[in-house]
Amino acid sequence: MSKARNVSTAVIIIVLARMLDFSTCLGSSVPADSSIYDPGKLKPVDSSVSLKVGDVAPDFTLPAVSGGAISLNQFRNKKNVVLSFVPAAWTPVCSQQWPGYNIAKDIFEKNDTVLIGISVDNIPTLHAWTQEMGHLWFPVVSDFWPHGAVAQKFGVLRSSNGVSERALFVIDKNGVITYIDIHDINTMPKLENLIKELEKLQKTDVKK
Repeated sequence: MSKARNVSTAVIIIVLARMLDFSTCLGSSVPADSSIYDPGKLKPVDSSVSLKVGDVAPDFTLPAVSGGAISLNQFRNKKNVVLSFVPAAWTPVCSQQWPGYNIAKDIFEKNDTVLIGISVDNIPTLHAWTQEMGHLWFPVVSDFWPHGAVAQKFGVLRSSNGVSERALFVIDKNGVITYIDIHDINTMPKLENLIKELEKLQKTDVKK
């Protein structure tokens, strides 16, 4: 096994161990930080996804917390993209999921992939929340207005309360969806599953 492979494996092990510590569900005890709101146990999935693997991902342009705007098409023919939809700021799982991706930054870069975090919260709310979480290496964008329009395009806007599902979409450099995980909103997606999908894309690029 190569040195690089050993490093990647070590990173994954660290991430997974960290994820186990972060595995609290929305319905479980809230972290000691009193700013975190616990909505209780929610219906695992409350939307109907019309997109499927093999479809071209719908383009969008959304304002970024850091300023300016992010468009999906700006990465076409340049980078693979992971879209991470999370339901709401200041909730337990969401407040743990995105910082967890910081540990895996090198794995995303190694697999020529950018990550975009998407929430239906407005920019001021997302600014305060991301500041509280600490530095995130990836852009966070607001799907606030028209409310949840991008989540609706991707079929992950929940019908009961207007937040998005906890969902991951992997999109290759051609703009084609290669992986969809509409996850139980109460739990965190397993990072190792996402990494496997990114490695598949990288192998496909190498073959080309």
